[in-house]
Amino acid sequence: MRQYHGLETLRTAISGRLTLAKLAECLLEDLRECRCTIYGSIGEDERVVLAELALEADSLFYERFAQRLDLQVAGPILRADCVPLTFRLAGQRFAVTGRCSALPHVCGRDLYLSSYSGQIGDIARQRFQIPLKQLL
Repeated sequence: MRQYHGLETLRTAISGRLTLAKLAECLLEDLRECRCTIYGSIGEDERVVLAELALEADSLFYERFAQRLDLQVAGPILRADCVPLTFRLAGQRFAVTGRCSALPHVCGRDLYLSSYSGQIGDIARQRFQIPLKQLL
């Protein structure tokens, strides 16, 4: 299940009444240099980094009508010896974690990696939408 981390830290940094606009502003600042790490697993407990994706220029913005943040990350696939299982999108204080898959019809995943080829050196791209109403 997708989980959000660091919300209490962000809330304490916002002065006055917490609104969607203030939360969006704080998250835009926090995520401006975010990274997304895709993890796989070898054996029982050995978690390995499969890809490191960085925020693409000018892709982070607040969609006021839909009340969400949109962003896109991209980066090279570093390993191909196991399948992607989990992800972590992390800013300075705020993070999103969950289960992922490169297969379209997998139950229990929070993120479908549609452009993940599994070939070392290929560029993986991923879009994220963070619904702000759920965070309030």
